[in-house]
Amino acid sequence: MRFTITRENLQQGLAAVGASIPTRTTLPVLSNILIEAGEDGVQMSGTDLDIAVTLRVPAEVEEPGAITVPAKKLQELARELPEAPARVTTTGERFELTCGKATFRLNGMPRDEFPTFPEVDFASSWRVSGELMGRMIERTSFAVSTEESRPILNGVLWQLGDREMRMVATNGHRLAKLTIPSDGANAPNADLIVPPKALAQVQRLFDPEDEIEVARSENHLGFRKDGTRVYTRLIEGPYPNYEQVIPKDNDRIAIADKETLTRSLRRMAVVASDQTHRVRLAFVGTALRLSVETPDLGDAHEEIEVDYQGDALDIGFNANYLLEVLRYMPSDEVKLSFKAPERAATVEPTEASEGAYLCLIMPLRLLE
Repeated sequence: MRFTITRENLQQGLAAVGASIPTRTTLPVLSNILIEAGEDGVQMSGTDLDIAVTLRVPAEVEEPGAITVPAKKLQELARELPEAPARVTTTGERFELTCGKATFRLNGMPRDEFPTFPEVDFASSWRVSGELMGRMIERTSFAVSTEESRPILNGVLWQLGDREMRMVATNGHRLAKLTIPSDGANAPNADLIVPPKALAQVQRLFDPEDEIEVARSENHLGFRKDGTRVYTRLIEGPYPNYEQVIPKDNDRIAIADKETLTRSLRRMAVVASDQTHRVRLAFVGTALRLSVETPDLGDAHEEIEVDYQGDALDIGFNANYLLEVLRYMPSDEVKLSFKAPERAATVEPTEASEGAYLCLIMPLRLLE
């Protein structure tokens, strides 16, 4: 294999693929990037067996070939290369990179030891806007669970229908749901549970103006645009019936300025317990009184103005969960709705945008 590539294209390819390389693995070849030189440039690939990423970058290829090279070391080298084209050659399992007057040789592994990618047939694919996909991922994936006790909650539910598509994520204490109108062209009616790490790769590698081609096999999903591809294994099993936990009868409504509420919560969070992050919200008339009492640290109190309708209410929340939800609200004001101190609360944007966005937070029991 022999090719010449600009430093920028080399760095771009390695950066795109490097995020899919596992930090720890018992299979040495998974720590490597697969580099394949062909007529249409150089293709770089990486995988952790659950997620695979492939990116093709321009290069002047003199002799085709393939080799796998230690990903971390090659990325570190690429960052330090001088401003000059890099020439790559291989001899057996030896990878040699020359840039300017510097030459580096790395021990590689043969192509046939690298895992094969999933079989995903794009003949029955459908298309989705990169902008819509990115928005759905950003506003929901933060709510997934990181606990291994309920693997199904470690994924984002992507529901596809004739007229709309929806993403939902929850960890049992908070939930985020975004529904967006869709023409449903060629898309199957399906519930897909996708690992958030794979969705993060899709968000990172595809531009908002891209039309992303999506296809699925029995238990894999593929995304592609030109020479960029992301494959992921789907999480199998039934997703919980999330509609059951979304309250329909919350009749205590507060409209708050998002920035004012966020800043106040951040101040309260400094004094809140490191274990529960509990903050008390007391709604009375046009006032919201926030307070925190942490026996071994101290207490904090603050009052902000809100537009509140309903009986007086004292309710507790994990400040971090509430701050996270506010961060992704797309409006300057937010609508918070409640029923009782022990019932789930919802947070929604006050301004209409493309799609219906709702977040839910379970309250914490207040200490008397």
